[in-house]
Amino acid sequence: MNWETAYQAGALALALAGAFALKAAWSKPGPKRPWFIILGWALFLVSAIMAAAMLGPVRGAFIALAIACAAGMSVAVSNYTIRVVKARAGRELALEPSDRKRVAWRGWIRGFLAGPMAGIAAMGVGLFVAICFPGAPQTRMVVGGVLVPFLWAGGMAWTLSDDKIIRAFAVLFGVAFLSLGAAFLKGTLA
Repeated sequence: MNWETAYQAGALALALAGAFALKAAWSKPGPKRPWFIILGWALFLVSAIMAAAMLGPVRGAFIALAIACAAGMSVAVSNYTIRVVKARAGRELALEPSDRKRVAWRGWIRGFLAGPMAGIAAMGVGLFVAICFPGAPQTRMVVGGVLVPFLWAGGMAWTLSDDKIIRAFAVLFGVAFLSLGAAFLKGTLA
């Protein structure tokens, strides 16, 4: 066995261990759950760094992402069970909206967060990808540009479905601030 094969097997083993750690955090809530989450993502990161060191920053990152997805899928499939379908009522009730009292300003703030704020955060991540990621400039611009509408849609859906306005504001503002700040710093330092 040569070193490259051993390196790839090590990266795959780390990705599998990360997937199992995340599954343990998901299936067994308790006081150790945050540590399992941190361990799982750290193992994924080390696996990605190993692949990037072996295959280069662009190809290695792509392969590491594919390995992490395959590892996560194998862990998810390993716990597959067929359940007996329970008898349902004739008509299921629709999901209930928030129990809070309707206030006009909450709707306006939620609309502002879902529209412009989610868009700014999505554009920030797109610019960050286009400016800071490795690879050819044309590829980075295409990937960053393609990400923006999907991230914007995800941000809008999450903001409108989340009951906590402060949490939505904090996450969207934080993502926009960090991504645009990193893109600006990389652009001025390059």
